[in-house]
Amino acid sequence: MNNRPAPIFGHSHQTGFTLVEMAIVLAIVGLLLGGLLPTISGQMERQYTNETRKQLDEIQQALIGYAIINGRLPCPASSTSNGVESPAGGGNCGSPNFYNGFVPAATLGLTSVVDSQGNKGFAVDSWGNRIHYAVTAWSKTTSPTFNNVFTTAAGMSTVGISALSPDLLVCSNATATGFSGSDCGTNNALTSSPGVPAVIYSTGKNGGYGGTGVDEAANPNPNSTTSNNQTFVSHTPSQYTAANGEFDDIVIWLSPNTLLNRMVVAGKLP
Repeated sequence: MNNRPAPIFGHSHQTGFTLVEMAIVLAIVGLLLGGLLPTISGQMERQYTNETRKQLDEIQQALIGYAIINGRLPCPASSTSNGVESPAGGGNCGSPNFYNGFVPAATLGLTSVVDSQGNKGFAVDSWGNRIHYAVTAWSKTTSPTFNNVFTTAAGMSTVGISALSPDLLVCSNATATGFSGSDCGTNNALTSSPGVPAVIYSTGKNGGYGGTGVDEAANPNPNSTTSNNQTFVSHTPSQYTAANGEFDDIVIWLSPNTLLNRMVVAGKLP
């Protein structure tokens, strides 16, 4: 006696997802990714910012080391000098190159890469933009007179510690009353008078020089031959505001007290 069930014809057993089920799964995955991407992007930007700040600190220490060895600070690199100070040997860094040049990575012996424009020898930040460097153009006009004191060999030792007066200024914004290319204005200075010998800065993610922001525009633009200011702006990153615009520059400076103390300890001063 055969007890096997009779076969059922005309019916197939389906496995897998239906189109509706797949659409639901894809929608869920999309929502999850949409929530994660801003978090990942924010983490990457914080990492880039931290890495760039560390790089600026390393450049600052390299400048101090260079001054200890050579008795002066290097001139900034020009856009065509491939990371070598311009002019080689220091002295008169030229106008406006004192204020709007680049870190002379080749002269300082720092790690450099070929930048987005195909030029070698420059230090670049985490966004691939060249890092900027400004040095004081201060000259002593009274006896003993001395031009370009901080960038000329024996300049600082000849003038003497008590007479040194670097004139780069770092300000908290560019909209304070009295702000100009040579003055921070009212209650706006982050560095005390007379100023600092060097400023190092990254233009941040936007890599721009001002854009819609007056604070970013205050930091000299190496692409302009008229950008010749000794004032710089530094504050925490901010999105666009009607008064100041977007700001994501990362700015540090070399304290004159730190520089002179290290040179005294090394026997380069007085």
